[in-house]
Amino acid sequence: MLSNIEFASLWVFWLLPLPLIARFLLPAAPVNSTAALRVPFYKHLSPNLQASKKGPSWLRVFLAVICWILLVTAAARPQLVGDTVRQPVTGRSLMMSVDISMSMDEPDMIISGRRMTRISAVKAVASDFIQNREGDRIGLILFGSQAYLQAPLTFDRKTVSTLLEESFLGLAGRATAIGDAIGLAVKRLRNEDEKNRVLILLTDGANTAGNVEPLKAADLAAQEKVKIYTIGVGSMRSRDLDEPTLQAIAEKTGGKYFRAHDVEGLLKIYKALDEIEPVSKDELSYRPVEELFYYPLAIALGLSSLIVLFSSSFMGGLIAPLLALLPGFRKRKSVQSSVKRREVS
Repeated sequence: MLSNIEFASLWVFWLLPLPLIARFLLPAAPVNSTAALRVPFYKHLSPNLQASKKGPSWLRVFLAVICWILLVTAAARPQLVGDTVRQPVTGRSLMMSVDISMSMDEPDMIISGRRMTRISAVKAVASDFIQNREGDRIGLILFGSQAYLQAPLTFDRKTVSTLLEESFLGLAGRATAIGDAIGLAVKRLRNEDEKNRVLILLTDGANTAGNVEPLKAADLAAQEKVKIYTIGVGSMRSRDLDEPTLQAIAEKTGGKYFRAHDVEGLLKIYKALDEIEPVSKDELSYRPVEELFYYPLAIALGLSSLIVLFSSSFMGGLIAPLLALLPGFRKRKSVQSSVKRREVS
């Protein structure tokens, strides 16, 4: 812990010899013999208390030295600096638009000789892709006859993967609104940094619904500096896929079109996307700081109180009235008075 203590103003320790410099260079203060406070009954205190009138001067000097060191230490602002905390710098603002129309239920994707539906293959591969995009903000749009924002841009990649996994076919309708999906993505990316606006659009068909034509939506995306990567899913026998439109969308926005015939092809596409749109490797780091100056300041205040208490005049003025109230002290005082009367007689 001590190794993590630093001082914000280390130069303040140069002030430590200041009292000695002032002691030898400045003239001594004049001594005023007139008492500021007279206590008539002080002479009746015990001899031990009277003997301590001068007080332990060496102890007062020692406490004063410690008190000065603590005050200088507090002025130097000691700080407890924690371990370095690293945070990834924001990379891409990456929106994914996934087709969940009924045609995605076609079991023509092959993996290890087994058939699986298009949507199952997309979920499996896309989830790994999302998890690997550390430093990026990921959003998710699901579209069928309409386009819906399922997850806004977020660093919470696990939640985005979960929402994709829990989606089901027909949730957004049975048709395919590619233009609306692009338009919604542009709207959500419009306020992001122009260099980081990326849309990955995945579909297995052609635009058959929606209010916006895909190519007009692509023109809008190009104006807003949104780069679109389009992925066509389906086997070689798939006839519904509108590849020319998907290629045109990618070209208009500076992206690229990919064709996924099977799961292995889909994996290669996402690896290619990682190379084209690399994850940010830069990091922001900071060290949490806790101020500690109030500890030496509080100790110095306590020691200064002790120095005052060791002053005999203050001790006498404080203790004498208290002792005068004690029965034993009054009895001793009366005995001393009787002795004096006898001596006079």
